[in-house]
Amino acid sequence: STSMTSSRESRRHTTSSSSSSSSLSAKKSSSSPSNSTPLLSTITTTTTTATQFITNKRCPYAQKAWLALETSAVPYAMREVSLYGSGGKPDWFWELNPAGTVPIVVTVTSSSSSVTAEVDDDGKEGRVEVFADSELILDAIGNGRIVASDTMDTIDTNEDKEGALLLAGKMSEEENARVDRWRSAISDKLVPVGKSAVLGGSSSKLRSLLKEMNELVDEDGPYLVGNRVTLADCAAFPFLWRIDREFGIGGTEKENDEGKLRAWLDACVNTASMKRTIPVRGWWWWW
Repeated sequence: STSMTSSRESRRHTTSSSSSSSSLSAKKSSSSPSNSTPLLSTITTTTTTATQFITNKRCPYAQKAWLALETSAVPYAMREVSLYGSGGKPDWFWELNPAGTVPIVVTVTSSSSSVTAEVDDDGKEGRVEVFADSELILDAIGNGRIVASDTMDTIDTNEDKEGALLLAGKMSEEENARVDRWRSAISDKLVPVGKSAVLGGSSSKLRSLLKEMNELVDEDGPYLVGNRVTLADCAAFPFLWRIDREFGIGGTEKENDEGKLRAWLDACVNTASMKRTIPVRGWWWWW
């Protein structure tokens, strides 16, 4: 719809948004010894771009970005930060994102054969880009901005590889529109309706929404827009996985209304690149 398109366009140009980054923030505290290492100081790569992913594995917004990184096969180093506790968030984290939210992706591009950079050093090596919002990260990965030069060739020549992300430039206009529709449906509908249901509101609205979303699933699948993983799957999986854990999706009673969503969830948890992002030590909701 027109309203969905406008909402997606506004998110593409936002540097920080509570709808696309974890709002589970803690008060800023002094850096502990374990958190004082300069960001990217240990990354050395033979490609022209080094990428670091700052995250917390329990956060659904961070998982959304993690899915895009994993399925795109972008080489990256993960750095997990604690959002609570005595360690708190280190100073370098607040400098990267004053909103105090995860996820953050930092890329350092250099013309040299190796990249070793410290983003908190005034004498940075190469060009540093900071993406401090999950929607911005998805857009940057989808349009190839966060892709190492040697990885792009790998993605392009392995289009049939299971679990490999189909980049926006490889899709038709209609497929890209379907991806945008899914991303809007998750952010604008599922996030608020799911929160209300979990916090004690009516689950009937959630069930009606799941039925509506079930109709959007590609008929042939196994993924939301067809036989390849797209940003639609990356955006939807963290939230629908959590809804499934709380309320269940599909099953005998809901087979007709939610059957395609159930089949999609099963396909995702059996896709290696997506399965790696499933929380194993507890998980959070999105508030």
